[in-house]
Amino acid sequence: MTADVERKEWQPIHPEFLPKLLPEYIAHHNNTTLWTPGIHEIPWHPSIRNRPAVAGGSPPLQVGSIRDIQLKNCMIRVFTPEGTAPSEGWPVFIFFHGGGWCLGTIDSENSFSTNMCKRANCVVVSVDYRLGPENKYPAAVEDTEDALYWVFNKGKEEIGININKIAVGGSSSGGNLAAIATHKAALANPPISLVFQLLVVPVTDNTASTSGEPHKSWLENANTPALTPARMLWFRENYTPNKEDWTKWDNSPIFAPEELFKKSPPAWIGVAELDILRDEGLAYGEKLKNAGVPVEVKVYKGAPHPIMAQDVGRQLVTDAVEALGKAFGTL
Repeated sequence: MTADVERKEWQPIHPEFLPKLLPEYIAHHNNTTLWTPGIHEIPWHPSIRNRPAVAGGSPPLQVGSIRDIQLKNCMIRVFTPEGTAPSEGWPVFIFFHGGGWCLGTIDSENSFSTNMCKRANCVVVSVDYRLGPENKYPAAVEDTEDALYWVFNKGKEEIGININKIAVGGSSSGGNLAAIATHKAALANPPISLVFQLLVVPVTDNTASTSGEPHKSWLENANTPALTPARMLWFRENYTPNKEDWTKWDNSPIFAPEELFKKSPPAWIGVAELDILRDEGLAYGEKLKNAGVPVEVKVYKGAPHPIMAQDVGRQLVTDAVEALGKAFGTL
């Protein structure tokens, strides 16, 4: 029997979604994700993190320098642009990778980080926050705060950044942590004035359910590939096993008090049309708008959750670079 015959189709695309998805995603999925079991379908072992959280992706770009720095409980990786820093220091973008708070490493999104660094002409600080199920909520939130405070208090001296030009961002669970960081910044003493937040397919509401309440996309996109409801619930329960924590705003930032939303920085939010998380990203944008915060929201048609690994992801990266560069005044 040949190896091809023995291969198992673990994650076939549901027929309902074949006509909805971009052809590029279907080809990508059938070459990669189709042949691997979902994280919720196999016994957990930390070695699972050795494989990419999302198959595919582009190689990193060349930047001026890359430096790893150890904080209290996690590592940060600092990407510095080529060339001479502005007299007041580099703008800085604090970035949190995706992976459902359980997957991903310091290397996971080097490509996105170097694109932001080189093309938006800023320092990028990528945070290797602690992961579940070994380190449950609020460990990742604590590391988010540590990274934010380190950049604000030590970034000027240590990595040559301008503390008046700090932005935060992240993808998926990293978008969750970035949104939480904006509220933590407002509560800091003294407050940390952020200039921008960039949220890519973010998790904002951990009370979302398969019933479609309060976000219809969980029901409408129940048969979506890659990030299925079962997979998302596995991540949630391994990161935050205590349901009473789901409504805390440093777990679900959509529940932050209105006064914190009013202090939030301008936002760019990118969501995928065929993602179960779509509507909670849109709802978060609406809460920001209702609080008087400038927000740009973009919906990427025909795309499921793992948008970064697709051709459409290149457009998203370009859109993100332009939004960040505009906020920093570097483009």
